[in-house]
Amino acid sequence: MLFNSYQFLFAFLPATLALFFLLGRFASRDFAIGFLALASVFFYAWWNWVYIILILAEVVFSFLVGRQLERTDLDQRKRHLILAAAIALILLVLGYFKYTNFFLGMINEVGGTQLGPWHIILPLGISFHTFQQIAYLVDAYRRSAKHYRLIDFCLFVTFFPQLIAGPIVHHNEAIPQIRRPGFLTPRGINLLVGLSLFGLGLFKKTIIADTLAQVANPAFNAAAGGAHLTLVEAWMGALAYSLQLYFDFSGYSDMAIGLARMFNVRFPANFHSPYKAVNIADFWRRWHMTLSRFLRDYLYIPLGGNRQGTARQVINLFLTMLLGGLWHGAGWTFVIWGAMHGIFLAIQRLWSSFAKGRGFVLPRWLGWLITTLCVMAAWVYFRAPDVATAHSVLASLVGGHGFSLKTPNLPDMPLDGWPVILLAGLVAVLAPNSTEIFRRYAPTLKLVTLAQRRLGRFERYLEWRPVTAWALIAGIVTTAGAVAILGWQSEFLYFQF
Repeated sequence: MLFNSYQFLFAFLPATLALFFLLGRFASRDFAIGFLALASVFFYAWWNWVYIILILAEVVFSFLVGRQLERTDLDQRKRHLILAAAIALILLVLGYFKYTNFFLGMINEVGGTQLGPWHIILPLGISFHTFQQIAYLVDAYRRSAKHYRLIDFCLFVTFFPQLIAGPIVHHNEAIPQIRRPGFLTPRGINLLVGLSLFGLGLFKKTIIADTLAQVANPAFNAAAGGAHLTLVEAWMGALAYSLQLYFDFSGYSDMAIGLARMFNVRFPANFHSPYKAVNIADFWRRWHMTLSRFLRDYLYIPLGGNRQGTARQVINLFLTMLLGGLWHGAGWTFVIWGAMHGIFLAIQRLWSSFAKGRGFVLPRWLGWLITTLCVMAAWVYFRAPDVATAHSVLASLVGGHGFSLKTPNLPDMPLDGWPVILLAGLVAVLAPNSTEIFRRYAPTLKLVTLAQRRLGRFERYLEWRPVTAWALIAGIVTTAGAVAILGWQSEFLYFQF
C-alpha cells in the first residue's frame, strides 16, 4: 500500500487513527498498542502477505537475542559470539534476498558459467528494518539499550510510517515515546502539524518529483537503448533525476514524519536542504541523515573513525561509503556510486587538513558548485541501469558525443524540461525546507548535526502556524497532491528497497 494511494488516504489512515485513539480511550494500553502493530502488519501485508512471517520472525529473533545480550551472568566472550552470530544471520537473510543474483552474475563473469538468476522477490523495507535491528542488537551488547517489552519492540520495528523507506529510527528515540502516558491521547496540534507535513510531502512526490520523472526517464531510457545523448539531453536528464530523487525521497520522509506526528511520535529529520551543501561532508550531514548516522555510529566509528591518523581515516571513509553503496542496491552501479562518494569524502578530508594549515578558504559559491557537480555525476551511476549507460551519459555531459543543443533522442518527452528543472532547482536551493517551515512546532527530533539557521525576513512569513491562511494553503497543497494521483500512482524510488 502506497502513501499516495486512495486506499491509504481514504480508508487505512483514517480508520487506523480513529480506532487507535478510541482503543486508547476505552480499552487497555497494550490493546491499543497491539492494534497499531497489527494495523502496521496489515499495511505491510497489503503488498505481499507471505513476508509477514519473515518480518515477525526477525522481530522476535532480535528481541530474544537482545534479552540474552542484556544478561549480566554471561561472560564477555559468549556475549560477543551471540552478537556476531545474530548479526551474521540477519545479514545473511538480507544478502539472500538482495544480493543472490548479483553474486551469481559475478560468478558467471569470473568463471564463465551460465547460472540463471533465481526468482527472488525483495521484501519491502528489508534494508531499513535490518539496520534498525542491528542497531538494537549492538546497543544491547553495549548495554545502552533499555529493557523493552515485546509489544513495544514489535511496534517500533513494524510502525507503518517508517516501515517501507525510513527514516531509520533508533530504538532509543521511538520506544520511549511509545511508552509515554500521552501516547494514546489525540492532540489537535499534532494532528494539524502531521496532516500539513503529510500534504507537503504528497505535493513534493506527486507534483514535483513525478513531473521531473517525465524529463529524467526518457533521457536515461534513450541512453540505455544505445542512443548517444546530446549535450543538452544529458544535462536535462542528470539534473532532472538529481532533483527527482531529492523531492521523491524527501517527500516520502515528510509524509512519514507527518504520519508519525499524527500518532504523537516524533521521528528524526532525514533531509535538511542537501543541495545547499558547500562540501561533500556537509552534503552527507544533510542527505538521508538517519542513514549517515547509522553508517557513522555502527560502521565508521567501529572501523576506527578518525582515531588512528589521517591515512586510516581516509580508508575508513572509503570503506564506509563503499558498503553504503552496496546497501543501496545489488549492482556495480551502486558500488561505483558508493566508491565515488568515498573518494569525494577522502579528498575533502585531505583538502581540509591541507587548507586549514595554510589559511586557504574556498569561496562558498565555488564549494557549492563543486559539491553539486560531484553529487550529480555520482547520481548518474545511481540511476543508470548499467555501467555502460552511466559512462555514456557522463560522456555526453562533457561533450563526448557532440555539443548539440537539440533533443533528437527525446521526441516523446511530454513537456519542455528546462522550466520544470529550473523551478525545482530554485526551490531546492533557495527555499526553506519542511523542518524550517514547521520549526515553531518542532516537527522532528532535535537536529544534532546542523545548527538551526536564522530565517530571512521573507522566509519567516513561510513559517507554518495553526491559522486560517495556513489551513487553506495546506488544503490546496494536499488536494493538488491527491488530485495528481488521478493520472497515475507511481511508486516511490525507495519502494521495495
